[in-house]
Amino acid sequence: MFSARVPGVGSNRVARVLAAQRSKGRPLDDLTMSNPTQVGLSYPSGLLQSLADPAGLRYEPAPFGLPAAREAVGAYLATRGVSVSPDRVVLTASTSEAYALLFKLLCDPADVVLVPQPSYPLFEHLTRLDGVVASPYQLEYHGRWELSLDSVRRAVEPRARAVLLVNPNNPTGSFVRPAELEAVREIAVRHELALISDEVFDLYPFDDVATGSLGALVGESEALTFTLGGLSKSALLPQLKLGWILVGGPEPLVRRALDRLEFISDTYLSVATPVQCALPALLAGTRPLAAQVRDRVRSNIAKLRRLVSQFPACQVLHAEAGWYAVVQVSAVRSEEALVVELIEKDGVLTHPGYFFDFPREAFLVVSLLPEPEPFETAMTRVLARASG
Repeated sequence: MFSARVPGVGSNRVARVLAAQRSKGRPLDDLTMSNPTQVGLSYPSGLLQSLADPAGLRYEPAPFGLPAAREAVGAYLATRGVSVSPDRVVLTASTSEAYALLFKLLCDPADVVLVPQPSYPLFEHLTRLDGVVASPYQLEYHGRWELSLDSVRRAVEPRARAVLLVNPNNPTGSFVRPAELEAVREIAVRHELALISDEVFDLYPFDDVATGSLGALVGESEALTFTLGGLSKSALLPQLKLGWILVGGPEPLVRRALDRLEFISDTYLSVATPVQCALPALLAGTRPLAAQVRDRVRSNIAKLRRLVSQFPACQVLHAEAGWYAVVQVSAVRSEEALVVELIEKDGVLTHPGYFFDFPREAFLVVSLLPEPEPFETAMTRVLARASG
């Protein structure tokens, strides 16, 4: 009766143990927290007043979003050194929806997109729901993360349609180097593949030296490119459900892509009018908030690196940006067993590395968003347990 696109929905062992602990009312320090609205940030007073703009009462369907909202995205990106014409900005209800629209644009059922590994576990679900096959290419760790160009070349096949880049990657926190980006671009041009670059975490480098390539593909002249962003990370407002796609590449390809994207977007019209009307104020009003998060993750990654120096069996892998850290631990027991122990014995929740398709064990992935004191206390328990 049901589509094979939806996988089995039974819970795994970690989820069952977590549910059992919560049902007993036991306190839990959540080091998987990725919701910025729940980590003690100081949101500006009156930030959401712009949602009450009477213009939001008028419905004017616009497949790519209201012109003023698209202009606001262009103006915001200009402050970050990215020049993009508003007519190449496509608004979506989320980054996840942006992927879904692009898969519909680029792929027929059983076509292939290349995805990084390790990275978002969401890719498996997003591709499957659109009948698309995710073919992994590897990020390899040699003191720092590197994109394996050989694995990209091996993953290209006749039905390949796009290469997905996450820049900086989640959870490894690694930027795509300029030389890597150029090599992938050449592969894309040679094989007529689109490039999709997810740059939602670019605002959060761990220091002032780390640099990404925000918007590097917007002015691309040979490959068709799509750059993703949105309010969830740029403005720390995931609940307002607005993302964007920036379309780049050769003008004839861009025009054909936009014509088809307009048809797809017009079918859904998913972005609410009030948030579009409020967008200029929201992007301007949350810049201090982004600075808070930048300070928070920098403080917590520095704290974590100091803590790990006291536990020789553990190592924080090199990272440059984002909201997460990867901790390599001794593989004397499985990641799942360690995560379960941490829940049951220490009252701390972490992600196992296999959740992000790490190729081997044992790794834990922790969020850098929690408030500093609880973060340090919980991480000390994690490192002690992992070293035991």
